[in-house]
Amino acid sequence: MVKKIIFVTGTRADFGKIKSTIKRLKKNKNYKITIIVTGMHLMQKYGSTYLEIKKSFPHTDIRKFKNQKNYQSQDLILSNTINKISPLLKKISPDMIIVHGDRVESLATAIAGSFNNFLIAHIEGGEVSGTIDEHIRHSISKLAHLHFVSNTDAKKRLLQLGELPQSIFVTGSPETDIMKSVNLPSIKSAKKRYNLDFKKYSLIIYHPVTTEQRHKIISEVNCLIKFIKRVNSNFILIYPNNDPGNEIIIKKYLKNFKKNKKIKIFKSLRFEYYLTFLLNSNFIIGNSSSGVREAPFFGVPTINLGLRQKNRNNAQSIFDSKFSLNNMMKIFQNFKDKKFKKSKIFGDGKSSEKINKILKKQNVWNISRQKYLQTIKK
Repeated sequence: MVKKIIFVTGTRADFGKIKSTIKRLKKNKNYKITIIVTGMHLMQKYGSTYLEIKKSFPHTDIRKFKNQKNYQSQDLILSNTINKISPLLKKISPDMIIVHGDRVESLATAIAGSFNNFLIAHIEGGEVSGTIDEHIRHSISKLAHLHFVSNTDAKKRLLQLGELPQSIFVTGSPETDIMKSVNLPSIKSAKKRYNLDFKKYSLIIYHPVTTEQRHKIISEVNCLIKFIKRVNSNFILIYPNNDPGNEIIIKKYLKNFKKNKKIKIFKSLRFEYYLTFLLNSNFIIGNSSSGVREAPFFGVPTINLGLRQKNRNNAQSIFDSKFSLNNMMKIFQNFKDKKFKKSKIFGDGKSSEKINKILKKQNVWNISRQKYLQTIKK
């Protein structure tokens, strides 16, 4: 009997991290895959990345709905998403829903799915970060029935949260499958696609921290802009995500760099091309998870700003910094031209195949929808 599996994606980042798993499961004739697309994907402001999903999966059942307007708060986006996805889930009646990470769309799906008694699998639960994203991630984990985690540290945290050991599988992150792929675009083709003529360059991805006040976001982005001007090198600058405060960052970027020939601004980059740019960059600066996940995998140095990615990785290529121009410049001077060991803490490039093998086991599909708190024995 064919089983119906739903994947949900709301951002360019989470799509990149589930893409390889969708591809792998689509090869199995026992599964009928549906991709539900919402969030940033449908917003022109962020590059209308829904089109990338259509190109990547042309013969797939793709459903879409808008869940937000510009600058809406996350609580309203959460309620909007629940209201729209709940009837869609009931109509499709999936055998499994797979969500990723810590975004509000994943939380809304997990809420709607669990209330309607659907089996929910969560990719990359049990990880830590320094913002409300961590609250969201752990909440999704408590609603999910199955967990595909990046490493044993994540598994230990889920056990601390009272999740059953038999529901947790260490698979690594599916994004590493793409990162290790020999089919990544060449840097020459990536530069041609995005009309980039830089010989050498670095990357900037800075997101607003939802637990901080607006005046602090202004102060932080001003500090980052001063650093960029002081370094006076080529940069690929990518828009922040749609968290509250992003309009402050975007306006500051456009005001300072729109006419600067050393700064190339993108609303979004296709994930494989982004990885190629990252692999060939001098360094990445900001507070994106990419700086503590993808960059260490390639051995690319990171200036990790603030607390957004606190405690996520201690690879030798990551340099934590407060928002201080002197401190940021000191770090920059220290690691310049150094080579760093590649980190595999988040996976070895075989994650999707591991997930596929797990789903072949019937007991996984029969797991109880009624969850119980697992008490840790002292």
